Amino acid sequence: MAELDYSKLNRQQKLAIFLIVIGPAAAAEILKTFDDAEIELLCREMSNYPMVPDTIKKQVVEEFSPIVGESCMSTMGGLPFAQRTLEIAKGDFKASSIIGRVGPTGNSVEVIKDISEMEGRQIYNLIKNEQPQTISFVLSYLDAPKAGEIFSMLPPDLREDVVERLGTIESTSLDLVAKIVRSLGKHFDAKVRPTFHHSGGVRVVAGLLNGLDKEMSKGLLARLEERNAQLGAAIRRKMFSFDDLQRLQAADLQRVLREVDSADLAVAMKSASEGMKEKIYAAISKRAAEALRDEISMLGPVRLKDVETAQDTIIQVVRRLEEEGAVSLDGGDDAVVS
Repeated sequence: MAELDYSKLNRQQKLAIFLIVIGPAAAAEILKTFDDAEIELLCREMSNYPMVPDTIKKQVVEEFSPIVGESCMSTMGGLPFAQRTLEIAKGDFKASSIIGRVGPTGNSVEVIKDISEMEGRQIYNLIKNEQPQTISFVLSYLDAPKAGEIFSMLPPDLREDVVERLGTIESTSLDLVAKIVRSLGKHFDAKVRPTFHHSGGVRVVAGLLNGLDKEMSKGLLARLEERNAQLGAAIRRKMFSFDDLQRLQAADLQRVLREVDSADLAVAMKSASEGMKEKIYAAISKRAAEALRDEISMLGPVRLKDVETAQDTIIQVVRRLEEEGAVSLDGGDDAVVS
């Protein structure tokens, strides 16, 4: 790395170095005050400095803060530092998303991003002759509706293999990613750039299956459980429906209900079982439960489509909180098994 000249660094570069110097925990507190676009720019800069020389460290500390002590050792920065800092500030999921966009030029997600923006039929035509591993890799980058659309186009005898491989993806080595992207690049006019990849896994498969026809989804999951019981059980736990609110522990249900609009909850409960209603009433205060009962009784007839929309809104809250680690979908001692 060329010798750094502090006088030639811009303010953003200096701030990035300062964040490296103060360490991931303190840097995370500062990053929380920035929006995602600003964080991405700062992380891009942080990734450019694998090592911060002692002389630069002293200068940036003098400029930004008198509370950081001097050190005789160089400070480790680079992409791993940016990853750790982001995980503390924004959580693992968002950290992986941002890091995927700020990695070195040779490690970007641009080719996969370009593919993900294509129409479902175009993506299918691109991957239909690829190996199940490659198909699973591409599906793991797509949102659930598009992944489900493409998955439905696959031959039935290929679907189970793709689902199993998709469910076991946790991370993919750069060498393998490069190989996959090179293969796709033969049919796709884009610059080939390998990437860090942390998509896939149980949550992605659950989202995909939730978006499929119910009978297809049910059959696939049953056959997958025969092939891989542990994976099938993990996916089933993530395939969350409104009725599965009963699986939540009391504290987790209370956490969810705090973020749900009472009007949405009232509509969603129109078709709920008595057991479900009682569990929800028990999770809120007596006054709130009475108000909810009154609100439901005043609704009158409600279209099924409106009930499903309200339930889906609540499901999305549950999934967001689960991704953030605020609630668990695995149930507990007080979970209800249907």
